[in-house]
Amino acid sequence: MPIREIPTRPYQDQKSGTAGLRKKVAVFQQPHYLENFLQSIFDVETSLRGATLIIGGDGRYHNREAIQTAIAMAAANGVRKIIVGQGGILSTPAASHLIRLHHAAGGLLFTASHNPAGPDGDFGIKFNIAGGGQASETLTGKIYEQSTQLTRYRIVEGTSLDLDRRGAQKIADTDVDVVDSVEDYARLQQSLFDFDRIREWFKKGGRLRFDAMHAVTGPYAKRIFIEQLGAPETSVMNGCPLEDFGDGHPDPNLIYAKHLYDLAMSADGPDLIAASDGDGDRNMILGRGLFISPGDSLAMLAAHLDKLPGYKGRLKGLARSMPTCRAVDQVARALGVECHETPTGWKFFCNLLDAGRLTLCGEESFGTSSSHTREKDGLWAVLAWLNILAVTGMSVQQIAQAHWQRFGRHYYARHDYDDLPVATANAVMAQLKTASPNLIGQHHGAWTISQADEFSYTDPIDGSVATAQGLRIVFGEAARIILRLSGTGTQGATLRLYLERYETGVDALAWQNNEALAPLAIIADKLIRIAEQTGRKTPSVIT
Repeated sequence: MPIREIPTRPYQDQKSGTAGLRKKVAVFQQPHYLENFLQSIFDVETSLRGATLIIGGDGRYHNREAIQTAIAMAAANGVRKIIVGQGGILSTPAASHLIRLHHAAGGLLFTASHNPAGPDGDFGIKFNIAGGGQASETLTGKIYEQSTQLTRYRIVEGTSLDLDRRGAQKIADTDVDVVDSVEDYARLQQSLFDFDRIREWFKKGGRLRFDAMHAVTGPYAKRIFIEQLGAPETSVMNGCPLEDFGDGHPDPNLIYAKHLYDLAMSADGPDLIAASDGDGDRNMILGRGLFISPGDSLAMLAAHLDKLPGYKGRLKGLARSMPTCRAVDQVARALGVECHETPTGWKFFCNLLDAGRLTLCGEESFGTSSSHTREKDGLWAVLAWLNILAVTGMSVQQIAQAHWQRFGRHYYARHDYDDLPVATANAVMAQLKTASPNLIGQHHGAWTISQADEFSYTDPIDGSVATAQGLRIVFGEAARIILRLSGTGTQGATLRLYLERYETGVDALAWQNNEALAPLAIIADKLIRIAEQTGRKTPSVIT
C-alpha cells in the first residue's frame, strides 16, 4: 500500500464555521475537494501524528466514500490508530464520548447535522479536538488558511476498509478498529440514569414514541429504548438510517416533525414523544397535549437534575446561549448556582465544562446536554425526561405546569427567514445596530426598553472575546427581542428573530404561546421592519 503525494490546487471556499464545513454533496465530490480540507487539518493539527483518531458520520449520502478517504489520508499522515464506527455510523455525542474515552487527539465527523441528505442534498465535515469539543475559531481559521495555499495531499493508495466488519484491520502502519457504534455510548448512559426505574415505568404502561427520522440515532434508540429498557418495538419509528434520511428533513421542530405534534395533541397520545436530528445532537420533547420548548426543557431538567443518579450533588452551574429564553436563569437563582450566558455555538460551553463550572447547558436550537460529553446530546435529553417521569410519577404536562407555577413562564418563539440574499440580511442587521442606542427608554405599552445593544462575550476561563453575537432589545425581566444571523445553512443567509415574554402567577398559565407573543411581534415589526426590508411577509419557519 504505497503512500503518495498528490499534486493539487487550493480551493478558496473552504471556510469552516462553528458547525464545520457544509456544502452540497456535488461540491464535496469535486476532485481533491475533500482531500484538500482533510490535508489542511493534518498539516495544522500536528498532534494527530502518532495518536488516535475517531472517525464516523451520520450515514448520509457520500458518508462511506468520505470515511474511506479520511482513513487512507490519516494513515498517510502518521495517525497511529483509527477507531471508526461500524458501517461508518457514529452520532456526534457518541463520537465525542469515544474521543474522551480513548484519549484520542481528535475526531473527524462527516455530517451536515439537521440538513437534508441525498445526492442533491448537503454534506459536511467537522473536526473535534482532544477532549471531544468542537474546534475553536482560531483553529478553524488556521485550517482554512492552510487550505488556500495547499499544493499536495498525502494518501495511502489502494485501500478499501471493510466498514461493516467489527474488529482490527490495518492500513500501512496504522491500526484500524471498527467498533460497535452504540456500545460505549449506551454504557455511559447507564452510568447516568436509573435504567431499572425506567424499565419499571414501561412495565406499568408508560409509553414513548421516538422518531429517529431515518438518521443516525436509529440504532442507538433501538438498542437503548427497546433492547435495554424494554420499551415496545413501536416506541421507535423511522429507526433505520438511510442515505437520504427517507427523503425527509431531519430537523426536529414543529415544522418538520409536525406529525409528532399532531400525535401529542391526539386524545390517546403517548406519555413522551421525542425526536432527534441527522447526527443525533438535537432533541425535541413533547408530552400529551403539550410541546416543551428547548429553553423550558433545559430549565425543567435543571430543576429535577438531582433526581438523576449520575447528577446527585453534582450541580456546579448552568448555562444557556444568549438567544435561549431565560427560564433556566430562574432555576439557577433558586438553586443558588451560577448561570452563564454565552454566544450561540456549543464550543462556548466547553471551557466552562472543562473547568468544572458547568453541569447542564442548552441552546434554543433544540440542543441540551451535560458534563458527560462535550457536544449536545439528543438521546441523553430523552433519557433524562424518561428518568424524571419514572421517578416523579407525573406527566409531562404536570411537570410543566408545576414548573411554571413555581418559576414563572417564558413564552418564547423563533422566527427564521431562510435563504435571504446575504446583502439584504446584513442590511437588516446594520439598520437595527445603528438604531439601537436611540431605542433605550422607549415605551411600548406596559414595557420599556432598558437595553439595546450587540451581545459580546468574554470567556471567564481563557479571557477570549467573541463580538457581534446578536442584537438585543431588552424590556427588563419582562421581555426580549433578539435578532441574529445564522450560519448553519449551505446557501444564502438566515435571519433569526427571537421573541420572549416572562409572566408569573395566573398569567404563567393564561395564554397560548402565539397569543402571549403577539404584542411583542408587533413591536418587533415596528422596530426592525423585516417584512419591509426583505419582502418576506412571513417567516420560513416558526418554532
